[in-house]
Amino acid sequence: MQLSYWELQYFLNNSDLLVIGSGIVGLNAALAFKQKYPKSNVVIIERGVLPAGASTKNAGFACFGSVSELVDDLSKTDEELVWDTVELRFKGLKRLKSIVGEKSMDYKPLGGFEVFDKEEEFENCVAHVSDFNKRAKTITKLNETYKVNKKKIFTSGFSGFNHCIENVAEGQINTGLMMRSLISLVQSKGVLILNNLSVLKIKDSGNAVHLVLADGTEVSTKRVIVATNGFAKELLKIKDVVPARAQVIITDPIPNLKIKGSFHYQQGYYYFRNIDDRVLFGGGRNLDFKTEETSELGLTKVIQDSLEDILENKILPKQKYKIAHRWSGIMGVGSEKKPIIKHVSPNVVCAVRMGGMGVAIGSLVGEMAVKELLEG
Repeated sequence: MQLSYWELQYFLNNSDLLVIGSGIVGLNAALAFKQKYPKSNVVIIERGVLPAGASTKNAGFACFGSVSELVDDLSKTDEELVWDTVELRFKGLKRLKSIVGEKSMDYKPLGGFEVFDKEEEFENCVAHVSDFNKRAKTITKLNETYKVNKKKIFTSGFSGFNHCIENVAEGQINTGLMMRSLISLVQSKGVLILNNLSVLKIKDSGNAVHLVLADGTEVSTKRVIVATNGFAKELLKIKDVVPARAQVIITDPIPNLKIKGSFHYQQGYYYFRNIDDRVLFGGGRNLDFKTEETSELGLTKVIQDSLEDILENKILPKQKYKIAHRWSGIMGVGSEKKPIIKHVSPNVVCAVRMGGMGVAIGSLVGEMAVKELLEG
């Protein structure tokens, strides 16, 4: 594709801020910059027709931490860092709701539910509930954020899941509505979003940032925020962020579907919910971490077979249904789950590594990226 003089001068060049990536982080970064500088020229460029990573491909969980996930995190990471990240997620969800509006993303506070099929794992998690509630109270202001909910197993019609721990402060959203609402809001502020444009190189000369697009075209801007999450290494030399593919299936509508709420299984590596009377079920990358450490969208037999098996035998036992659609998305993960927000050069900031929690933290991360760009 060869861009014209008009396209370069009036669409791409001479912007005050150019954001790479039109997902939740990139959109919120553009919005935050526009709110601070209403007359500024802000451009977002996106490699895909729609956000190419996970923002339009996620399961729509408004979650901030199941018990087994936190237990696992605490075995690897400093305790204060873990809870700081939980607080960031919780505040990020509140921020997203305030920006988009609960109705505009069909937010439903139905709770988050972690299901177990192994007694030892469940008992280990229950042993942490009291301490976790004390820590969570400073964040959620609730006396009991986490509680055992045995009834949920029976009312949902599961088979093979024996126990359940509920997070009463979690909920779910409609991802498609949320992103359409957020995109419309950003565009209403005068932000230009350009799709199907890939950036190959970024060079900060000190008084401007020069970018080389996939077709070799060079454009320039005053400042750049890189909000490409799992694709970050393709542009920047960042050590601790790698792509992580998430595979998803969804069923046809199921009459009288009993499942209500957002469910986690096996430390959150599997997750499922009801959307439009369908079961949306994703995860399984823990079966093959190495293969799923990729920025290529796609499906694999080992994970698809696992999703189908669990769906048939545990989630929808003795029920008739058909799988209607399959897809994948790309997350950004690392040794820690706290996002990376930092200068990589005087006029370039990265805001990446959402750790699979982009819905929860994306809004705040976008705002924090602008603050880092202007003040850091």
